[in-house]
Amino acid sequence: MSGGKLGGNQHLVLVSGLSGSGKSTALGALEDLGYYCADNLPASLLADFVHHIRSDPDWYQRVALGIDARARGTAITAIPDWLQQLASEGLNCELLFLTAEPGVLLQRFSETRRRHPLTTDENALPAAIRKEQALLEPLKERADWVMDTTTTNIHQLRQQVWKWAGERGDAMTLVLESFAFKRGVPQDVDFVFDARCLPNPHWVEALRPKTGRDKEVSDWLNKDPSADALFTEIRDFLLRWLPRFEDAQRSYVTVGIGCTGGRHRSVHLVERLHAALAETYPLVLVQHRDLPA
Repeated sequence: MSGGKLGGNQHLVLVSGLSGSGKSTALGALEDLGYYCADNLPASLLADFVHHIRSDPDWYQRVALGIDARARGTAITAIPDWLQQLASEGLNCELLFLTAEPGVLLQRFSETRRRHPLTTDENALPAAIRKEQALLEPLKERADWVMDTTTTNIHQLRQQVWKWAGERGDAMTLVLESFAFKRGVPQDVDFVFDARCLPNPHWVEALRPKTGRDKEVSDWLNKDPSADALFTEIRDFLLRWLPRFEDAQRSYVTVGIGCTGGRHRSVHLVERLHAALAETYPLVLVQHRDLPA
């Protein structure tokens, strides 16, 4: 493969791994960070694609490509050398590889009833998983980061990718996460705020099925002075201290806001904080851990 010389300010991430390990979630997380993402690009077209992004480095500053076992054969085995060539030509390129234990992959395919891309009439699911592991082993060996998602859920995976990518970016990534205290405090949060002191829309029958994203819930909460006061104090606290984290070269900060069920009060505050802080921080991401996907 040959893609030509690229500008050093461009960043290319290849996302590969076993089917069912979370590649689509990882690509979605990178897209949240402003990456131009393309999935299932045939490996034989990689050189042409690199030539294309080279023509417009300002638009394609950050690109993420999903590569899986459907791009088989010599094209896959050639990718490690191709990445090395691009790196020698000045392109910042990395390979992120996702994997999981075979038993967990079997369970995930059984639960979602998705078809494994290598499954045929003669190739049952366990055999397809083994075949895919063998096909992708050259990429796993070359990977800059291998992420095992055996015990990782979608929300945790998204956070891990955000953190990994944030460490490679210029601007600090700020994640605002709502959660339910009854399901535990999220891992790896830097700040935790408790919204259980606010009036609870759960006890209003018309609001119970709605969430903090709905205008009716927000309007109801905003009528109470305590909700506005808590929002204002959290916002001002973050605006006061986040610059100190930037000065300390922190690339990734997570703020958790919890309430009892993670549905109304915490969601409302996260959405409101997102609107307020996005004016100051270009990379503010929102995650509602305990709302249905």
